[in-house]
Amino acid sequence: MNVDLIHLIITTVFSFLIGLELKTYKEIKNKEDSLIGSVRTYTFLGVLGFIFYKIDIGAYLLGLAAFTLLYALFYYQRLKLHKSSIIIFLVALIVYSIGPVSIEYNIWMPSLIFVLVVFILNSKTHLQNLTSQIDIKEFETFGKFVLLSAVILPLLPDKNLPYLDISPFKIWLSVVIISGISYGSYILQKYFFKNKGYLITGILGGLYSSTATTVVLSKKAKEINSPILNGAVIIATAMMYLRILAIAFIFNKEIAKNMSLFYTGFAAVMILLAIIFSKKDTKSTYTNDQNPLELQTAFLFAFLFVTMMAITKYITIHYGNTGLQILSFLIGFTDIDPYILSLLTGKYLVSKSLLLKGIFIATGSNNILKAIYAAYFGGKNTALSSLILILSGIFTILCAFLFF
Repeated sequence: MNVDLIHLIITTVFSFLIGLELKTYKEIKNKEDSLIGSVRTYTFLGVLGFIFYKIDIGAYLLGLAAFTLLYALFYYQRLKLHKSSIIIFLVALIVYSIGPVSIEYNIWMPSLIFVLVVFILNSKTHLQNLTSQIDIKEFETFGKFVLLSAVILPLLPDKNLPYLDISPFKIWLSVVIISGISYGSYILQKYFFKNKGYLITGILGGLYSSTATTVVLSKKAKEINSPILNGAVIIATAMMYLRILAIAFIFNKEIAKNMSLFYTGFAAVMILLAIIFSKKDTKSTYTNDQNPLELQTAFLFAFLFVTMMAITKYITIHYGNTGLQILSFLIGFTDIDPYILSLLTGKYLVSKSLLLKGIFIATGSNNILKAIYAAYFGGKNTALSSLILILSGIFTILCAFLFF
């Protein structure tokens, strides 16, 4: 079959369907805006766009100008009736462009355009509900993420820095990935699982920061004596194991494979314990509204990441295995993500098993820190979760020495 004939048929069919959808949309939604003609008008408009484009681009642009002038007269009359919507004109422009699109692209493009028109025409109610729920500051936050990932990242050189053996591009890529995980968990918690239970708070909070989540839930446990809060504290640490494992698979698959059995096992046991303690679930009155994606936080993480990498390299060169183990234990009482990331991405004169040992030790000591926080902020109401966190921390450290 002739190619031009196929394109003409595609143009005619989709122009007709869009015109029909617009007419149906107006009738079902009881819209007051008048159509520019009937369904046939939109079909002819699409066919004209195809013919003019095949003749010459100048003819196509002249047709576009003529149609725009015609609509301007129509719109002038609409303004007199205090009706200013231009959605009819926008859809008509799409119909006029179907012909050139069908010529220049495969059938998937006009098909996708038709689907988008259908969804967008019928999405007004959903969009209004969505915009009423979204804090305007969230757009600023999303802009920050775009700045971190799509603006700053491509501008950084991919040439390794002296001594560190890692490029600024890879350093910032690490920041973007960690920030994306934190931001994603925040969005899920705030807009999709808001006030859905303490366990959900523990899960999503643990994906961002198990330490901060432990503090928040422990303070809540002092007010409400409920087993569910112990379960939420425990499951937050389970998510930490899974988060670290996911980061390891992103940046160092060899190390990730060696630790996957242990970390999935740790997480599975703690999830099981959390479920046992949380059989009687209650609704959460806590939602974390503190946005983790702040520019100063991202720059601080990058600074800590580079600093940890420099310190780790210095320690491994001058103090060897023992020095790295002591450093890992001490770092566990701070923010471990930059340190673990430095172990996964850095180039050190130590074996993979020693790097694995460092990750396990840092994770274990971080669990001990959270146990202390749980006991301090939650008192006797979080004694059970505090005990489990201490035991998990000790067991994680023991695994480091027994298996690596």
